[in-house]
Amino acid sequence: MEVTPEIKQNRQTEFMKLLPLTLQLAGLSIADPARPFTPDQIEGRAMSIRMAYKAARALVKDIGENGV
Repeated sequence: MEVTPEIKQNRQTEFMKLLPLTLQLAGLSIADPARPFTPDQIEGRAMSIRMAYKAARALVKDIGENGV
């Protein structure tokens, strides 16, 4: 199945809508501008955000199907 531009746009919109919840679930601290993250730290944080996004999507889907 080819991913159409419309599907890509919908996925990006969904991600942006879930971003506040995702970041809360990831529990990441704010970076200190005087101490930037290393590439490995950035990758670790990105992995945390990916996992938190999957959890946020699952939570919203569950609420939609079963209520709170």
